[in-house]
Amino acid sequence: MNVRRHLIPRTALAATAILGLATLSACASDDAAATNNKGKLDVVASFYPMQYLAEQIGGKHVEVTSLTEPGQEPHDLEISAKQRAQLEESDAALYLKGLQPNVDEAISQSGIRTKIDAATLTSLEKHGTEVGGHGEEEEHAGHDHGHDHGGKDPHIWLDPVRYGEVAEGVGKAFAKADPKHRATYEKNTEALVQKLKGLDTEFKNGLKDTKSKVFITTHAAFGYLAERYGLTEEAITGLDPEGEPSANRVRALQKTAKDDGVTTVFYETLVSDKTARTLADDAQLKTDVLDPIEGITEKSRGDDYVQVMRSNLKSLRTALGAE
Repeated sequence: MNVRRHLIPRTALAATAILGLATLSACASDDAAATNNKGKLDVVASFYPMQYLAEQIGGKHVEVTSLTEPGQEPHDLEISAKQRAQLEESDAALYLKGLQPNVDEAISQSGIRTKIDAATLTSLEKHGTEVGGHGEEEEHAGHDHGHDHGGKDPHIWLDPVRYGEVAEGVGKAFAKADPKHRATYEKNTEALVQKLKGLDTEFKNGLKDTKSKVFITTHAAFGYLAERYGLTEEAITGLDPEGEPSANRVRALQKTAKDDGVTTVFYETLVSDKTARTLADDAQLKTDVLDPIEGITEKSRGDDYVQVMRSNLKSLRTALGAE
């Protein structure tokens, strides 16, 4: 406490010194290349699918930090003061507008030089009301977490083709922000796009001949995947992963399961499986994991995006009766 008392008269001088250093630092960053003191591009990613892109494309030339911690449900992420400060000090932010409203706000208010919105790098579509009755669930359950998707489904990374389109856009943005390493970013982007094309082929072949084309999952994260591979997703809670289904929705899903030969109700790793298990028990169905890959944890069936997608493919093939 004595140390604090001695320092109090000097706080004004200290504040002035800090402001002076901050001004010099800002000027230096404007004049220098968009890299940190390690010679790397500082990138803040909003959540895991964006982090994966940044790491794969940037390689050794980027320093990537995710705003969403492993195991944290990303939709309702609150941005801390520390994270806001981190945004101001970074060279680029890679995010998916519409998925995390608090992230969108923090990035829009920041002075960060390069803002890369993945939603602008591919096409988005409406899936909530078509698969899972998102509007109906919010009306009947009165459950609103403030998700503002603008009527569009943000889960584009679960379609390898759209994810590849986003990767190409991110590669171009990195090359523009850090032209010194353009060749590396282009090479890494091409390698990632080829990897995603291979994954697309695996899904096409793996889901081509199945006894059923309908699957039930907790929230409507898989609309793009279903559309890409000729499947029908029926979601219990719509686009909101923590919503509660109405009684009508539960009855409709039970009928769908019976009519379409559904064997399995899928749940995910980052939210409660209670609703999925209750529906499965009532309809005498199995349960399994279909991971929306919003984060990688010790519960994930794989160490990265591609591995977990392959695990998802295996689960879908089993549930749909692949030949």
